[in-house]
Amino acid sequence: MASIDRVHVWDRFVRVFHWTMVSCFAIAFLTEDGPELLHIAAGGIVAALVLARIVWGFIGPQHARFSDFVFRPGLVLAYLRDLVRLRGPRYLGHSPAGGASIVLLLALLLATTGSGLFVLGAESLGPLANHDLAEAAEEVHEAFAVLTLVLALLHVAGVVLASFAHHENLVGAMFTGFKRP
Repeated sequence: MASIDRVHVWDRFVRVFHWTMVSCFAIAFLTEDGPELLHIAAGGIVAALVLARIVWGFIGPQHARFSDFVFRPGLVLAYLRDLVRLRGPRYLGHSPAGGASIVLLLALLLATTGSGLFVLGAESLGPLANHDLAEAAEEVHEAFAVLTLVLALLHVAGVVLASFAHHENLVGAMFTGFKRP
């Protein structure tokens, strides 16, 4: 239900995906050294969420679709330049920078979970087990996880800056689904 002073932008799937992803990535990151089962379970949920979000990016409602928030790199950079000057235009859905961070976060999360699966395979007792390979794979996995965390923190900083620049609570909108028109 929308009213004149607010419009529904973020559907339930996007909101649940977002906060579940935040929680599961945090759990996986914080349990790097154990408990291993919790780390693996959280990572598995992250992988499933990313795959579901990719599908939703093609079949979901307008503001969930990649076609609504994937912009040319030049527009992303111009938007960032204007936003830090507090002159960036307001977007009802994701801004060019927000859209770019979503795509990059999804890619990094896929790389993190994929490399995690590779670590599990290399550490196994099966015929593909390889201790040297497992150590190298773990370094790659950790590097992707740290890059993901850095990008997530930049995403949060961008949300705070855009909230300030546009005088709106973007975090609140990701809970309620509503923004001002």
